[in-house]
Amino acid sequence: MRPGPDIIPGRYVQLARLDPLRHASAIHSATQDDPTIWDYMSNGPFRTADELRGWMEGAVASDAVFYAFLPADGGEAFGYASFMRIDAGNGVVEIGNVVISRAAQRSRAASEALMAMVDWAFEAGFRRIEWKCNALNVASRRAARRYGFAFEGLFRNHMIIKSRSRDTAWFAMTDADWSEIRAAYQAWLDPANFTGDGLQTTSLSAATKAVVARAEAAVRAG
Repeated sequence: MRPGPDIIPGRYVQLARLDPLRHASAIHSATQDDPTIWDYMSNGPFRTADELRGWMEGAVASDAVFYAFLPADGGEAFGYASFMRIDAGNGVVEIGNVVISRAAQRSRAASEALMAMVDWAFEAGFRRIEWKCNALNVASRRAARRYGFAFEGLFRNHMIIKSRSRDTAWFAMTDADWSEIRAAYQAWLDPANFTGDGLQTTSLSAATKAVVARAEAAVRAG
């Protein structure tokens, strides 16, 4: 199964199936000033939009399903992510290949984009969503737990990426966690959670902390 509709709508963001011709130039423009975005990715950085477009053409032809992230009120794409390692028979899918421009990171639109992917997957019947990253990628590890993914372990010498050995930090969220996490998402995205200056009243990390702690305790208990 290749999951996901052409469009996944949100309050602050719209997810559209990644189209290299439509989205490569905007995403390249949004990310080109900060090559460190690509430090822990298997691809990039890309010198030109044409280089990025070429990579995207191969990506959308793969088994993964890619979405571009666009502001809901109009504007250019500022990032992308994919559903990957799709195991429909067991109800398992991974969210990966996450690239978000530095300017958009931790914005409501960027946060909602990943929440929308989680929401779609569980509502479509998946039982488990995974998040994996280089163990050295502190920002990605922090983001995983912020979204409600529990740390399940470290896979040592798991991959070689850009000629460097990678230990992989492994996170997951299950359907047993979902009702509480979904409520946390909805509460965080509510405009009432933000001041007139756009500052959050309650952080997403605070809203998901309890369910993550319970899940991680269950992992440790075996």
